[in-house]
Order: sequence, then C-alpha cells, then structure tokens
Amino acid sequence: MAHPHLPSTEAAVVAIRKLAQEFNLEMTVTDDIGADRTSRRTSSGAFAVLDSDGSLPHEAYVELGGSPSVTVQIFPEDDARIIVDGIEFADVPRDSVPAFVRAVHGGIAHVKGRFFPPGWWLVVPLPGDETYKELVPGASLTPWMNRNVR
Repeated sequence: MAHPHLPSTEAAVVAIRKLAQEFNLEMTVTDDIGADRTSRRTSSGAFAVLDSDGSLPHEAYVELGGSPSVTVQIFPEDDARIIVDGIEFADVPRDSVPAFVRAVHGGIAHVKGRFFPPGWWLVVPLPGDETYKELVPGASLTPWMNRNVR
C-alpha cells in the first residue's frame, strides 16, 4: 500500500520491510494518515489539516516478530521511537531507523555492564559515529540481551 504523496514515512516502512524479509521476521504495519489520526502534531498549527509541505501527516507503527521484540513508531516530524525488548529509544532520526533495525537484528547491538555507575546498557552502534545507548532498568535482562552481553 504505497502512498506516493507520503514519501518519507513510507520509505522508512519499505526499508524496514526489506530488513524483515532479509532476517526472516514477521512484520505488521499500522498506518495512521491525516491530522485526526496521528498521535502528535508539532509541525502544523493546531487545526491544520495538512503539514507545512502540503502533505497529509503520516505516522506508522511497525511490529517485528522474532527475538528481540522490536517496535518502531515513525512520526510525521522525521523521527521515530524504537523499543527493543522493552527498552525505549526516543527521538531516533527517521533516516537512521533502517540502520538501527539492521544493527539490532544483525548482531551489532549489544549489552554492556558497568560496575560504576552500576547498570546494564543496551548499545546500538550505527554506521558512522552514531551510537544509541539506553539504560536497562534494574537487572531485567531478557534472554536476547543475555546472549548479547559484551
């Protein structure tokens, strides 16, 4: 279901779909298109129907099967929220989403433990110098995280 007037969110979904096929993962997508359907609207006025570029705002929610569990919410404002095994990475640039998903499923993402300050961190390095790190609360490592401790 392509929306040629919504290239950017759709392009990210297409890229994730290719990765899902490559890694043999189930994938479901929910598209919310239009001002009344998207969860947040910062790029347009309160009652605007179209975004500033004249397009309808498009938000997509992607769930990938397999381990780890990965969900991606792509917002109209060019960013995304990615949740990996319950750990939330907010404000990931939309253009970085495919590389992020590839890092997680391609074995590059890993968990790092530290004694001081104590804690486990889920680390997702991307090509270039971009790295995302989030604290894993408590000692709640999932089986996938345990297999990827470095």
